[in-house]
Amino acid sequence: MARPAEDVRPPTMADVAREAGVSHQTVSRVLSGHPHVRPATREQVTLAIERLGYRPNSAARALVTRRTRTLGVIAVNTALYGPASTLTGLEEAAREQGYLVSTVSLPTGEGQGLKDAVDHLASWGVEGVVAITPQRSHIHALAELDAPFPVVTVEGSHQLDLPGVSLDQERGARLVTEHLLAAGHSTVRHVAGPEDWMESEARTAGWRRVLEESGIRPPRVLTGDWSPLSGYRAGQELAGLARARRGAAPVTAVFVANDQMALGVLRALREAGIRTPGEVAVAGFDDIPEAEYFPPPLTTVRQDFAAIGRRSIGLLVDHIEGRARKAEHLLVEPQLIVRASTRPPRET
Repeated sequence: MARPAEDVRPPTMADVAREAGVSHQTVSRVLSGHPHVRPATREQVTLAIERLGYRPNSAARALVTRRTRTLGVIAVNTALYGPASTLTGLEEAAREQGYLVSTVSLPTGEGQGLKDAVDHLASWGVEGVVAITPQRSHIHALAELDAPFPVVTVEGSHQLDLPGVSLDQERGARLVTEHLLAAGHSTVRHVAGPEDWMESEARTAGWRRVLEESGIRPPRVLTGDWSPLSGYRAGQELAGLARARRGAAPVTAVFVANDQMALGVLRALREAGIRTPGEVAVAGFDDIPEAEYFPPPLTTVRQDFAAIGRRSIGLLVDHIEGRARKAEHLLVEPQLIVRASTRPPRET
């Protein structure tokens, strides 16, 4: 028979001490990872914790240690695949290191919104904050705040005096552009993301530099807003250029700044009767879960969001514990994933 609810209480540290036959202080040392505990005693306490199902009281522990073991995350534009996946990676990495996460999601990264988010997280006693701030205006607003704790940016600018972690976006764009040129295309068209997004700027820079280093004049850049619709409209323009067959820059290969826009480009080309990859090869960026099921499966650049999360949380913890340089900026390597949407251009 189950005990009445009022008789059920969670086990306490004192219960663990009695079960293990040690003092309250010894249990506290084991829980805090104190080095001066005999291995046999540590094992005895650990077994008692497992038998009783004891869970440390984080609030009580914070009163003693003056540490909340809580990190804040400020996330902007989480409706998009990149920021949403980055947030997941951060939360998983924080749990692995024994931290709780308090998240504030913002639709935009305006200065007042960021300030309110920092104030909110400060009121909850977070020890530091990771800010997913993909737009240049976000970084400038964040740099102007006087946060009472360490702040690490994700996809932030290394040019500012803020520590951060980001994918090597330019390297990813170089990989995909070099892949298309190596397949025999005389040039590569580009559909960029929106202005003010640092990822978009870096991807365009990588594409441009590869062409210039190859002695190719970069053709005019088309711009979207990360959505399939904007990619579709860019694809319609590219389809018109491909059919016109005029000008010095042919349309046989397109590097699109994200997979969602690439989906729109593929549809526009298909509706215009242009075969992919037979007539126009298309590549994207992100490697969203649906990319390998696109018609045709999409060549793209994979971002390791788990690695971004681990390195961001690790860098923040280093700053909290005084082990890191102030403006250290870490890069995560991208990976080119080659699928059926790219191949050498057709023989003419």
